[in-house]
Amino acid sequence: MGNEVQTTNHWVVDAAHTSVGFTVKHMMFSKVRGSFTGVEGKLVGNPEDLTNAKIDFNIDVSTIHTNNEDRDNHLRSADFFDVDNHSHLSFVSTNIVKTSDTLYDVTGDVTMKGVTKSVTFTAEYEGTGKNPWGVDVAAFEVTGKISRSEFDLTWNQVLEAGGVLVGDDIALTMDVQLNPAQ
Repeated sequence: MGNEVQTTNHWVVDAAHTSVGFTVKHMMFSKVRGSFTGVEGKLVGNPEDLTNAKIDFNIDVSTIHTNNEDRDNHLRSADFFDVDNHSHLSFVSTNIVKTSDTLYDVTGDVTMKGVTKSVTFTAEYEGTGKNPWGVDVAAFEVTGKISRSEFDLTWNQVLEAGGVLVGDDIALTMDVQLNPAQ
């Protein structure tokens, strides 16, 4: 048996074993890290070869956490995510290209705060196998970068010494575990 995995083509995100993190420059030289806990998604296709797969991924942006409640509430406000009107960030794949044995360029439409842009992420296939309870799992590490201003997240504050409080580039890192859809 070994690491043989059931031949399913429908996989769902295991939110308990998936993490979505981000990093942004603060005051031009330090970094703030944060995460989202409300994640869901699906992959239709073969996780061992994503080239023909379809991926849908959603993040509940109200679940943002940066270790500072005041900052988190500000990020939920209309200055940033505007969760009252735009509760989710979504990704829908449009093209997947295999770039090496385990790496893929995954391009898709990201929709955030009512704005949709094409973004390419790097997905690294980490492997498949059965967990201790006999459930098939597949894992990926996904990385990429987005410009928050392209998604109408433009609030900022000019610093006395020059520069701005919040950087524009947001680095994303996602560790995604998938299970067969039931």
